[in-house]
Amino acid sequence: MLTILFDGIAYGMLLFVLACGLAVTLGLMNFVNLAHGAFAMAGGYVTVVTVNRYGVPFFAALLLAFFVSALLGLIMERTLYRRVYGKPHLDQVLFTIGLVFMAVTMVDYVMGSSQVFVQLPAWLQGQDVFFGVGIGRYRLLIIVICGLLTIALQLILSKTRFGSRLRAAVDDARVAGGLGINVNRVFAVTFAFGSGLAGLGGALGAEILGLDPIFPLKYMIYFLIVVTVGGTSSITGPFLASLLLGIGDVAGKYYVPTLGSFVIYTIMIVVLIWRPQGLFARGTAR
Repeated sequence: MLTILFDGIAYGMLLFVLACGLAVTLGLMNFVNLAHGAFAMAGGYVTVVTVNRYGVPFFAALLLAFFVSALLGLIMERTLYRRVYGKPHLDQVLFTIGLVFMAVTMVDYVMGSSQVFVQLPAWLQGQDVFFGVGIGRYRLLIIVICGLLTIALQLILSKTRFGSRLRAAVDDARVAGGLGINVNRVFAVTFAFGSGLAGLGGALGAEILGLDPIFPLKYMIYFLIVVTVGGTSSITGPFLASLLLGIGDVAGKYYVPTLGSFVIYTIMIVVLIWRPQGLFARGTAR
C-alpha cells in the first residue's frame, strides 16, 4: 500500500511539472495552449538523444532539455503565439492543435515511430528499502526535484516583482504598459519558462512514460485534467490536483487494472460536480 502511495506521489509530481506550464499560460495569461505537450516531447527527446547517443551526464541533459525547450518556446511565442493572444479561445485551440499535429509528423519523420526510453545512471536504478517499503531511487529523485520546483515556482509567482508584473499585465495590459511594464517581454519570459518546465517534465518522464511521436496527443488530456480539476487561480490547485490524480491513477491501475484510466476520469467528474471551477477557482474573470 505504501509503495503504491509513493509511486502515486512520484507520478503526480511528474504530472505537475509537465502541466504547470499550461497552468501558467492558461490561468495567468488566459491563453489556451494545447501544443504544450510538444515542448515536453522536445525536452524528452533532447534528453534521450544526448544521454543515449552521446553519453552526456543525466543532470546536464536535464538542464539542456529545459533550456532548449525554453528557447523553442521563446521563438514560437515571438513569431507565432503572440499573434493569437487576443483571439477567442476556439481560435487558440484550433491553432495550437494544428501545431501539435505538425510536431507529431515532424518527430515521426526525424526520430521514427518506435517508443524510446532514457538510459539512467546505474546509481539511479533499482530500489532502496526504508522501513520495509521498497522505494525506487529514480522516483524519489523525481519527488525531490519536482517538490523543489513547486516551491520555487510558487515563490516566484507570489513573492517576486516579476510575479507582480505578470499579474498586472494579465489583469490590464494597457494600464500595466502605462506603468512602465514591458508586457510583451513579461509574456515572452513567462511562456518560455513554462515551455522550459514542460521540457524538463518530458525529460524526467522519458524513463517512466516513454517517448514516441504521439506523446503530446497521448498526455494532452492529462494536462487538461490537472488544470481543470485544480483550477487556475494559483499553482496550489494544479499541484494538489496532480497528487490526487497521480495517486488515484496508480492505485486504480493496481487494484482494478481492467478498468484502465477509468478511476482518473471518475475523480475528475466527481471534483467538477462538487467544484465546477476546480479546487481553487478564480475569484474574478479576466
